[in-house]
Amino acid sequence: MSELVRFKFYETALEANRDKQILAENDIQSFIANEQLIQSDWLLSQTVGGIQLQVFEEDVEKAQQVLRDYQDNEKYSLEVEHTIENPKFDFVCPKCGSNHIYRDDSATSFFGVSLLTSHKFVCYYCENEFTH
Repeated sequence: MSELVRFKFYETALEANRDKQILAENDIQSFIANEQLIQSDWLLSQTVGGIQLQVFEEDVEKAQQVLRDYQDNEKYSLEVEHTIENPKFDFVCPKCGSNHIYRDDSATSFFGVSLLTSHKFVCYYCENEFTH
């Protein structure tokens, strides 16, 4: 009988569930361990080894390939969408020149009221963070 092995570790349940879904779409059965425990007390994450995605031994190589292919395709789709017609912002990322950016107000606002006049932006394409 095949045994479950710890395949990948995550900090968030969202990432683990995303990969579990990708594997399921490719007929690979997987299980998430420690999700409920860590969501109830995140301080236990280091103690129990984080949220774990487990697969059967014979599926490890196939699962690695499926997730690698998914990541490669995700990067390709960002390359295709490198520039947006009629962007919301009229400037580009200083690192890669893409106008595929979004404003991250999470650290500079309080209940939706901006505390600073400059804003932090993040590029979807290269993940560069910059202010404008």
